[in-house]
Amino acid sequence: MQNKTEQKTKTRKRLMRLTLLIILAALLYFAAFATAVHLTGLQDRTERADIIIVLGAGLRKDGRPGPDLARRSRRAAELWHEGIAPLVLCTGGQSEYYPRTEAAACREIMLAAGLPDAAILLEERSRSTEENAIYSKRLLDELALSRVVLVSDSYHMLRAGWLFDKNGIATFASPVPASRIRGALVFPSAVAREFIAFNWQLFKEAFNIPLTHISGI
Repeated sequence: MQNKTEQKTKTRKRLMRLTLLIILAALLYFAAFATAVHLTGLQDRTERADIIIVLGAGLRKDGRPGPDLARRSRRAAELWHEGIAPLVLCTGGQSEYYPRTEAAACREIMLAAGLPDAAILLEERSRSTEENAIYSKRLLDELALSRVVLVSDSYHMLRAGWLFDKNGIATFASPVPASRIRGALVFPSAVAREFIAFNWQLFKEAFNIPLTHISGI
């Protein structure tokens, strides 16, 4: 009886140690990912290009641009005014819960910032970052454009750059600085969301899952 009790105690301790090791490994992995996200977001590689691509982001319930999309769109407008590229591509489709596409909301900000309508292109089919890349690639090929400045929030640039590169689009990253993000918890929660989305993409590719969007990630 005593031997069985000792054996159970030893097994329980082994399981506890294994659990702690798994938790520690997960925390280290997340810390490494967060560091990579931060460092990538600091790298502004803006160069003269053919087109500026703005990655879509969520709208408010009434269809107005959310804070993420507003930041990204204003950044792209600034770059256009600096003469970085003659065209801006607004990306992002329409969710069933909103009255218009993310690309249309982006266009509204561009027009308000003084861009002519002829300088603004729309990609209104995508529902995720991966689809942003897929549909942008088709449009770029149609227009024979190759030099791309990619605009998104700094926390998004690691995954976005990877997905665009995977789909055959070499980009010059032009991140919106983290300092423009308001709210103490916005950046950490965005990094956590990126962590989930990044690993979902890895899992999807490992098992050859064709799904390109889940809740817009």
